Amino acid sequence: MIGLEDRQTMVQHINTAHTAGARLRPACELAGISVRTFERWQANDGLALGDRRPEATRSLPAHALTAAERARILAVANEPRFADQPPARIVPALADEGVYIASESSFQRVLRAHGQNAHRGRSRAPQPTRTATTHIATAPGQVWCWDMTYLPTQVQGQWFYLYLIMDLYSRMIVGWEIHASDDADHAVALLKRTALAEGVHAMPDKPVLHGDNGSTLKATTVLAMLHWLGVRPSYSRPRVSDDNAFVESLFKTAKYRPEFPAHGFADLESARAWGHDFVRWHNGEHRHSGIRYVTPAQRHAGKDNAILAARHLVYLRAREKNPARWSGNTRNWSPISAVTLNPERDVVIRDYLQAGNKPLLAV
Repeated sequence: MIGLEDRQTMVQHINTAHTAGARLRPACELAGISVRTFERWQANDGLALGDRRPEATRSLPAHALTAAERARILAVANEPRFADQPPARIVPALADEGVYIASESSFQRVLRAHGQNAHRGRSRAPQPTRTATTHIATAPGQVWCWDMTYLPTQVQGQWFYLYLIMDLYSRMIVGWEIHASDDADHAVALLKRTALAEGVHAMPDKPVLHGDNGSTLKATTVLAMLHWLGVRPSYSRPRVSDDNAFVESLFKTAKYRPEFPAHGFADLESARAWGHDFVRWHNGEHRHSGIRYVTPAQRHAGKDNAILAARHLVYLRAREKNPARWSGNTRNWSPISAVTLNPERDVVIRDYLQAGNKPLLAV
């Protein structure tokens, strides 16, 4: 709606342009109004009183609810049997009795007009949707991710199975095994050996073990071992393919290595030999892009802070030596303090770190 002063100014400019020889229709179109609107403004005191449509008295529609019908809606909606029911349930219930008073929307309007459109009933009103639960790791041994992947063999239809556990914070492979069959007993043995190697028994806060919803990883024997170790299980959300993205990315890295056989493994021994070499390379030599290009073993041992600080000094000296080559700050070599299983807002991570919470975070 255009205000009175804007309307007067617009009409004045259009009249000035029209008097100077401009055509009326293009002048009105340039101003964003039609010729009919321009003429209506100049007639019937439109430039003196402004838009009077909000003040107009409108007649009620012929099908509007009568006062008696509105009173009946209120009475029915407040009957004991309907006092905790929304209109979406009241109207069908009345229809089952052969009674029709008004539509659901009419019930809603009448209840709203009388301040009764709030949540009806003793149950809690629907709450705003919360952010998906995620896990945050601020040190090694807080969150582990595990999964199983297929390794091809030279025999069509035959596979070997790689079971792997990775520390979310450091990206270090803390446990792995390759077997010729997919069996929950293999997962149980891997869990037990990994917990022993990582000293889970001495940890005051046991790690969270996150995996997908595969049957092997959710087997009864696996859950029993997790309970015995004190490790808390966590599973990917249904129909969310990237809830275990860190391990899936690691599997891709493994299978795109030059050493990975293009035509499959000849036997189980060769597959395990490849696995040993890959884990040694990944943990001790691979500078991981997700942790500022330090190796997982360095970060797992807590050496990444010193390494990144030394890199920062190297860059500062380089900038001092030749400042013309640096247009701004040096490369960011600050350590990554927290790793989230799912993407999370920076403000949530900051508040979480300041609160000193446990590694499992529900937001």
